[in-house]
Amino acid sequence: MLRVERITLREIRLPLKEPFRISSGICTERRICLLELTSSDGVTGWSECVAGEQPNYSDETIDTAWLAIRSWVAPRILKQELEGPGIVHAILERDFRGHRMAKAAVEMGCWELAARLCDRPLAALLGGTRERIVTGISLGLQASPEALVQRARAAVQQGYKKIKLKIAPGADVPYVRAVREALGADVHLMVDANSAYTLDDAEWLRGLDAFDLLMIEQPLGRDDLVRHAALQRLLKTPLCLDESITDVERAQDMITLQSGRIVNIKPGRVGGFAESIAIHDLCRRHGVPVWCGGMLESGIGRAHNVALASLPNFTLPGDLSPSARYWERDIVTPEWTMDGDGMVHVPRTPGMGVAVDMDRVENLTVRSEVLA
Repeated sequence: MLRVERITLREIRLPLKEPFRISSGICTERRICLLELTSSDGVTGWSECVAGEQPNYSDETIDTAWLAIRSWVAPRILKQELEGPGIVHAILERDFRGHRMAKAAVEMGCWELAARLCDRPLAALLGGTRERIVTGISLGLQASPEALVQRARAAVQQGYKKIKLKIAPGADVPYVRAVREALGADVHLMVDANSAYTLDDAEWLRGLDAFDLLMIEQPLGRDDLVRHAALQRLLKTPLCLDESITDVERAQDMITLQSGRIVNIKPGRVGGFAESIAIHDLCRRHGVPVWCGGMLESGIGRAHNVALASLPNFTLPGDLSPSARYWERDIVTPEWTMDGDGMVHVPRTPGMGVAVDMDRVENLTVRSEVLA
């Protein structure tokens, strides 16, 4: 049985080593909501809410998530006798719409706590089978094609096995062409538009077919499936859906409509681990590969993503960059690293496999609240 006695919310401010820019905005510092869940016998588990400061990626923010967790999500779980973490998602979904990132933070914390209580690695509890995960990197928008080429070359030299280029109108085809010509045909490239285009841009986007990309991620509207299906019929490059896939039903719709051929599963976006596993299993049955994207998480969120990406149908490199990619100093020990083969190793110790640096967290905390 799983019983959560209290949940401690903390907001930390974690500065990025350098600004990260996508089509919808720029980030220089992450306001991150951390959750510490404490069981009836004093064991603690950790999770992270991936909601951003502004509602530019999704309609949730750290402030709306904090309110939702305090007012509606946590009360459904606290001091309840739960058979296991697998039932938490259903409890949080009953007569409760939206707020997926808030729900995911609590649900994923329950999984991490359960893994610690049963002395198992989180990856194993989720059904993971991989010991190492191929790692990619996400490069934000740059001021010029030359600047992007410089970043991409450095990423290849560091060992990354997939290079994701953020694109936007005015920073797309010439930029991708420059990178492909500089790196050659053997480097795995993909692009991510974060919904920056419309179907009227279809002919322009067809220019990306010339660069042998692994995928074009979420070029059109964040909740669209129909227009993506029309665009996919015009392109030879596979479309990957991210923002449009919010649950397993949306994934089923994508497959039915042929809106894309790849899915990026971010557990925070879809409401947690249980829904992520359901999407993974559905895609596996239909021969649709999946991979795990990033949301500028701290080492806690990274741990959860690594555990999920150990499942068998995560066959494409994930955005699982080492801690040093984004932070001068992470909030976990050991920090996340990548080996010489471009792989992140899946921890085999109980729980998420890293320890929270409490001194670091306390120093970065700007507000906290105990829910009991």
